[in-house]
Amino acid sequence: MLSRILRPALLLSAVRNKKPQWRHETLVRASSASEASIRSLKDCLEVNYGGTPIRFNYVWLRDHCRSEASYNSSTNQRNLDTASIDLSIRPENTTVQDGHLVLTWPGGHVSKYSLSWLAENSYEENKQSTIQPRILWNSDTYKNANIPSAKWESFMSCDDEVKKFLQGYLLYGIAFVDDVPATVEATEKVTQRVSLIRETTYGRMWCFTSDFSRGDTAYSKLGLDRHTDTSYFQEPCGIQVFHCLKHEGTGGRTLLVDGFYAAEKVRQQSPENFELLSKVPIRHEYIEKSENHRNHMTGIGPVLNVYPWNDEMYLFRYNNYDRSVINTVPHDLVRQWYIAHRELTNELRRPENELWVKLTPGKVIFIDNWRVMHGRDSFTGLRQLCGCYLTRDDILSSARVFGLQA
Repeated sequence: MLSRILRPALLLSAVRNKKPQWRHETLVRASSASEASIRSLKDCLEVNYGGTPIRFNYVWLRDHCRSEASYNSSTNQRNLDTASIDLSIRPENTTVQDGHLVLTWPGGHVSKYSLSWLAENSYEENKQSTIQPRILWNSDTYKNANIPSAKWESFMSCDDEVKKFLQGYLLYGIAFVDDVPATVEATEKVTQRVSLIRETTYGRMWCFTSDFSRGDTAYSKLGLDRHTDTSYFQEPCGIQVFHCLKHEGTGGRTLLVDGFYAAEKVRQQSPENFELLSKVPIRHEYIEKSENHRNHMTGIGPVLNVYPWNDEMYLFRYNNYDRSVINTVPHDLVRQWYIAHRELTNELRRPENELWVKLTPGKVIFIDNWRVMHGRDSFTGLRQLCGCYLTRDDILSSARVFGLQA
């Protein structure tokens, strides 16, 4: 039933009963360690490289030509007009030379591809690879890892310190910078070391106390259960930054939970519940009608978002405060969705999965809002917090510039 309702009608591939015919087969040595053979099939080229057969559609091959006429290597942009390619195109000549596949197309255009590049960019390779390596954690796992915090002065002046910070952030979804001056200005500077600030309805940099100045429970002294922020944005903010500038009272510890860790437990125990949570779209909403602020925002998406080719999770959207009316789920799936949601919630609320941190002046925390949930204890006294949201694309770009996989 789930497959009938949720899977797209357009199939990504068609099954052919008739075995495709091939025109020729050649075997050459691609390197001292591996051999490559090629077979020309009806609509694709099969390359056997490193012992693994990989198929490439002919249109795909022409579209991904890296010749000067087809691709601008200076800007890393395509010159070729993809819509101009004949959809029935096939090469007139196919050879392997010095570890490269060389194709001659109708009209004489020649394309040359490194065999290793083809293997690296094949569907078969990417189906088995990870986009962003992660270490999933519960409280003990994270504590035993002894991840050092970056230090303000070296973080602001040394690129190696930034690289180590980003490596830890990518792996665990949280990272800290210590000894930051307890000001909004210094907090802004430390965030801009790795990303651009994402301005939202809360402003660019925000600084607040428990004065209920906004229509959000966060602007109170109440405890907050684990959640991800801005679930009511169609694209939730990527990174959450907190810096406690002052606290004259008790309580107020920050709660951190690795949502991916809990979700993987559900995947192992109840694959059907994991699939349901990754397919069913749920609406989240933020409605504000105060004297100074009027907003009505809506974001719709599943609790779990996975890449369809390798089932890797990339976005966790969970906020019971902001979840709106469930009217996007067929009646015969509603109960099962609640069962799946309960199983996930039970995993999230296991005490061993809770990491509690006391934020103090000088300690800035960066949280992957697409993965790690946060919450807090209730507190007493004056507590002043500042922070911002960062753009996910930019922090991942910073990591890649340092040669990190992200």
